[in-house]
Amino acid sequence: MENTALLKAIIEHAIDGIITIDGRGYIETINPSACALFQYEPHEVIGKNVSVLMPPPDKEHHDEYIQRYQHTGRPHIIGIGREVKGLKKDGSVFPFRLGVSEVQFSGRKIYTGFIHDLSREKEAEEKLKEYTSRLEDQVEERTLSLKETVRELELAKEEVSQSLEKEKELSNLKSRFVSMASHEFRTPLSAVQLSAVLIDKYVQQNDQAAISKHIGKIKNSVSNLTAILNDFLSLERLEAGKVEPQFQAFDVVKFGEEITEEMQLIAKQNQNIVYQHTGTARSVMLDQSLLKNCIINLIGNAIKYSGENTFIEFNTELVADRLIVIIKDNGIGIPDEDQKHLFEAFFRAHNTGSIPGTGLGLNIVLRYASLMDGQIDFKSKLNQGTSFTLSFPNRHENNTDH
Repeated sequence: MENTALLKAIIEHAIDGIITIDGRGYIETINPSACALFQYEPHEVIGKNVSVLMPPPDKEHHDEYIQRYQHTGRPHIIGIGREVKGLKKDGSVFPFRLGVSEVQFSGRKIYTGFIHDLSREKEAEEKLKEYTSRLEDQVEERTLSLKETVRELELAKEEVSQSLEKEKELSNLKSRFVSMASHEFRTPLSAVQLSAVLIDKYVQQNDQAAISKHIGKIKNSVSNLTAILNDFLSLERLEAGKVEPQFQAFDVVKFGEEITEEMQLIAKQNQNIVYQHTGTARSVMLDQSLLKNCIINLIGNAIKYSGENTFIEFNTELVADRLIVIIKDNGIGIPDEDQKHLFEAFFRAHNTGSIPGTGLGLNIVLRYASLMDGQIDFKSKLNQGTSFTLSFPNRHENNTDH
């Protein structure tokens, strides 16, 4: 009797809830802690199916669990324990960890459920998630501040793009932006500094040839810096959604000849850019500025990745209300394994070596072309050159030669 009284006292004063049910799932006993958790008095639940304390879908399937266990012997919860939901008298649901044991008593099976309330733990988890979220927001804000500082160093005046704030992709993009900027600026700036020192030396020696050589290096370095800045600023404007195409009619042949003349000035020694237009139609309705950026970028790559004494083909053609632009070189080509990543921001093929670049140009070309409902395709073989094809719908109502 003393042991029975002790056991009863332990159950009555247990912190966790304890409920016993019979083989049919009907509640036989419930201790005060369980009553407090479920907001019931003992007489309100004793004799009722334990499913009264369960929310859907466990409520509907509980009897099936017991029957399945009794027939198969394979436990669903018994002897295993798991996290489940409980239904209080007021209709609210709360989480708890349930451990169920089976006891043979007086020739029958009794199931005892031990209920540990997880509400506080779950509340703590939610607070931790909220804290983590706030911490992530603070980290993102600090990263944004770092990006603004980089832009100031690049003399950029545009506002920070809202569209760049994209979860994990944003953090990755910012990290690669800072790394690329610091690396790509360092090389031409070092060249400018060294050439300036040497020019000062050669001025004293009156060595005009050496002075001219290093002035050329300074010009080339400044040109590289300008290209890098233009790429970064173009990307920022695209991400901010500030680029909208302005369609207007223009002569594509005159346009192509002007670009050819402009790019020939920066070509390598004995590199020749050969422009050709096919057909008599020459009037197109596109955004001239965006199209020029696309073509200059592609021809610039052809110049950069081709050797001296080579030809670069630049062709335009109006076919069935579409403008086709082809830029073809005989340069280093693009490795097969790199081709699927070619239009990703900051990606550069593995065979570019020390050739300067940001890895943004083709990404910008793709996005500019898309703004004009255009498409871009390419073919390339390693050490055999690359051919890019741009295709745009021509909105002009009359494509006849004027």
